[in-house]
Amino acid sequence: MKKLPTKAEILEWIEQNPTLTAKRDIAKAFGIKGAARIDLKRILKELEAEGHLQKRSRSYQDPDRLPPVSVLMVTGPDSQGDLFAKPMEWHGEDREPNVLLITKPSDPALGEGDRILARLTAVKGDDHAYEGRLIRRIGTNPQKVLGIFRKRSEGGRIMPIDKGSDREWAVADEDVNDARDGELVEAEQAGPKGRLGLPRARITDRLGDPSAPKAVSLIAIHQHGIPDQFPDEVVAEADAAKPKGLQDREDLRELPLITIDPSDARDHDDACYAHADDDPKNKGGHVIWVAIADVAAYVTPGSALDREARKRGNSTYFPDRVVPMLPDRLSGDLCSLHEGVPRACIAVRMVLDSKGQKLTHTFHRGLMRSPASLHYEEVQDAIDGRPNDRTGPLLEPVLKPLYAAYDALKVARAARQPLDLDLPERRVELSEDGTVSSVNFKDRLDAHKLIEEYMVLANVAAAETLLAKKTPLLFRIHEEPSPEKLESLRETAQASGFTLAKGQVLQTAHLNKLLNDAAGTDEAELINISTLRSMTQAYYGPAHIGHFGLALRSYAHFTSPIRRYADLIVHRALITAHGWGKDGLRPEDLDTLEQTGAHISDTERRSMMAERDTTDRYLASFLSERVGNEMSGRISGIARFGAFVKLDETGADGLLPMRSLGREYFHHDADQQTLTGSDTGMTIGIGQRVKVRLAEVVPLTGGITLELLEIEGTKLKQGSRSPAGRSPRRKGSNAKRKKDKIKRKVSRPRR
Repeated sequence: MKKLPTKAEILEWIEQNPTLTAKRDIAKAFGIKGAARIDLKRILKELEAEGHLQKRSRSYQDPDRLPPVSVLMVTGPDSQGDLFAKPMEWHGEDREPNVLLITKPSDPALGEGDRILARLTAVKGDDHAYEGRLIRRIGTNPQKVLGIFRKRSEGGRIMPIDKGSDREWAVADEDVNDARDGELVEAEQAGPKGRLGLPRARITDRLGDPSAPKAVSLIAIHQHGIPDQFPDEVVAEADAAKPKGLQDREDLRELPLITIDPSDARDHDDACYAHADDDPKNKGGHVIWVAIADVAAYVTPGSALDREARKRGNSTYFPDRVVPMLPDRLSGDLCSLHEGVPRACIAVRMVLDSKGQKLTHTFHRGLMRSPASLHYEEVQDAIDGRPNDRTGPLLEPVLKPLYAAYDALKVARAARQPLDLDLPERRVELSEDGTVSSVNFKDRLDAHKLIEEYMVLANVAAAETLLAKKTPLLFRIHEEPSPEKLESLRETAQASGFTLAKGQVLQTAHLNKLLNDAAGTDEAELINISTLRSMTQAYYGPAHIGHFGLALRSYAHFTSPIRRYADLIVHRALITAHGWGKDGLRPEDLDTLEQTGAHISDTERRSMMAERDTTDRYLASFLSERVGNEMSGRISGIARFGAFVKLDETGADGLLPMRSLGREYFHHDADQQTLTGSDTGMTIGIGQRVKVRLAEVVPLTGGITLELLEIEGTKLKQGSRSPAGRSPRRKGSNAKRKKDKIKRKVSRPRR
């Protein structure tokens, strides 16, 4: 048994390590384990009773010392002009110590009574025991600025790169931080407006040439605050990880579990295998295996890897790079189901009947070895009669049974009726030098749909198992549309000649009927966009609410723990529920499930915004050499300052500013999402076909400005910018409009 430390040794440790004062930190420092922790707790209690220590939450600190980062109140300057402060919290027996504030010219002016967060250093001064350096004034969090630095004779200015922002920032000479003219820089607010009336900023980071191809995603990373550098301790933990063996695992290495991913996939976290069920009681049935990388075996609760993964929440994907949730040693190696190497996994075996309904399922913690890492196109080619050297040997024993089980799942899907939106996804193709070579719409192959259905089924199985075992987890929640959004969709459908029935409990089948009725018509895109916009945003949480869009009562994310923290939580819950080891959920993890769900929902939205902004900038760069060209598209959004158009060829979104619509006043109806001319009565609404001219493109911000030429086949007159052949309409009374509850609709022929 490890010898217990003396009280003096404990006090010396706490003095030298003021940030590692929890009982577990002290136990770890002295190698105290097991029952000896009880004796350590007794010693700490004695030190607390003797007044040597003060317990704060779950940590112990010397009550006569201030922590290295403290909240202070400024007491004002002394007769010599030196600025002092005192701690807001003090537990020592002696009088609270004085803190001498060491300020920099760039620090904001501080006055008596200001509360600040400061970093402290213990000193032996005549009238003070600490020196403090300002971190920030409490209640203020310096605004981050990302832009292009322009050098001036004294200091310079930062030109914004945010789309829609025209505010410049002044940079004093001492705050330039050696930045060069034209560089992309990150800065923070340094104070109030200067003599030129511009807000002040100090440059904190130089990001290089803004026109470099890789700057596009770099801008998004910094702009949205996505962590892209792993702390040293996180990398060290990942580098120290070793491959897992068969200990406490099932041997699944003989199962031909193959991975099917995009051709440029950076990781392989899921594999699958299927075969006909040989049970005579399940004639025509199938057995599906889905195996997922066992990330929980490497990322243990409370570790540095775990804290960083939770902080990031998910991986973020850009056309030229990925910002991973986990270091490459894990995401690209030990947790990636590479071909021909043994890998730890958590697998689910699912039995289906001939109509694709899941009969039973069981989970297994095992060791697998994939015989092949394939991509979607080659798998589809093999099924379509064009196998290659890799897929040929797998066609009969592996690929065809996968598709046979998928055919059954399609029957079950048709019966379930998940929401079936038809919204093509863009794919930005980059050349070797990082510039945009083409913009295409992604093909939707049966190979893509097969993997999606297998993953959905595995996610359902995970949620059902944890519910049955009464183990808390994070669900993927998607609530049904709000009554207001549903009514707006109903009105759009009615104005377009379609019907969405009222007076019944909304089901996805009702929305699918609307989408099917619109399919193949000029209004198909309008109805798809409007249906999408009526949906609520999915999120993570511990409440068992269900997934409206997928038409599923129980749904959790289980299949991508390399890139989503939610899936890692579900893996740990399965480990706990099955008693597979000590790397499952801890009691403290259960207490914070709701906060974790809210946090990773936020990080997911952050990544989506960063990915969207990056795509916008790449599209703007692609279109920058085509200014002046005429293009076709559809109205995709309405705002008080104009309308947005989604261009047919690239899917890029451009702005039709109000000035390009005509010289008349346009009434903006936020509820109906329309703009209506006060003189002509011209109504502009979502889904209308337009022809536009590309007027201006700013690749740095992703901004695209358009000029309206035609709307619904009607040309606009060059003089008035109003559509030819339209008779003026009298402007209606706002009071009468409100009284009669007149609702403007998108002009469409009824069908």
